[in-house]
Amino acid sequence: MDAILIYIGSVVIVGWGIAHIVPTRAIVRGFEPLTKNNRRIITMEWVAEGLTLIFIGGLAVALTLAEGPDSGGSKIVYKASAIMLLVMAQWSSMTGQRTSIVPMKICPYVKSFVALLFVVGSVL
Repeated sequence: MDAILIYIGSVVIVGWGIAHIVPTRAIVRGFEPLTKNNRRIITMEWVAEGLTLIFIGGLAVALTLAEGPDSGGSKIVYKASAIMLLVMAQWSSMTGQRTSIVPMKICPYVKSFVALLFVVGSVL
């Protein structure tokens, strides 16, 4: 059961990361008019968050496959990933959740849900 929770959380957060990156061009256009530098900064930050989410999920899967969900290292990574996701969720709550954009409003909940899956998966 512990590995299943880790895999579910990983798939969800990798999918959320991909869904974060795919609409980048449209998201940036929504902020127009922008200077060239501001467009680059928003693009960089938007993609960086998506890549971070993909990395967190990919790392959890890779470690689970390589070491199993019960190794000490795996448990540390799951918990550290959960903490990072909760930090990101809090930041999203303070910023993006205040917009009218629905995916940005649910983002803190997705990150918190995956953090919960990682924590529960690491203690079972």
